[in-house]
Amino acid sequence: MNITPSTQTATFAAGCFWGVEASFRQLDGVVNTAVGYTGGHWLNPSYLDVCGGMTGHVEAVQIDYEPSCISYDRLLEVFWSIHNPTKLDREGPDKGPQYRSMIFVHSADQEQRAQASKQRIIQSGQYDRPLQTQIQPISAFYMAEDAHQNYYAKKRAGQA
Repeated sequence: MNITPSTQTATFAAGCFWGVEASFRQLDGVVNTAVGYTGGHWLNPSYLDVCGGMTGHVEAVQIDYEPSCISYDRLLEVFWSIHNPTKLDREGPDKGPQYRSMIFVHSADQEQRAQASKQRIIQSGQYDRPLQTQIQPISAFYMAEDAHQNYYAKKRAGQA
């Protein structure tokens, strides 16, 4: 991990966190990713707790990035491109409130950029159904268990 004082953090939920993390991890300027749970009301939830659908948490990816290499706006573009934001509590075969589409903002600037990005998507007419994506301030972020971190790379290496 090569996090510097100029590194910023972004947090997105767009379905199962394994694929979301893999999409962001490959981007130049992303210095670290972590999967976890946020947006809910339970303290220290586990994967099983979140999958039970009662904690209010979503599976999310927290991204540390270098703004001089990749912009928050570019991260938003990737977020919109990797999932269907018109599906409520669902992405692909995964169903449940833990898979809802969310942007968790870490600053007023991120909130403004996220809202503007969402409006651009709506106005583009790209989707014929309403966007279900919620935008809200980040709350406590609980790291997922080690087995879930960088899951696809571990699976390719025979460790998952």
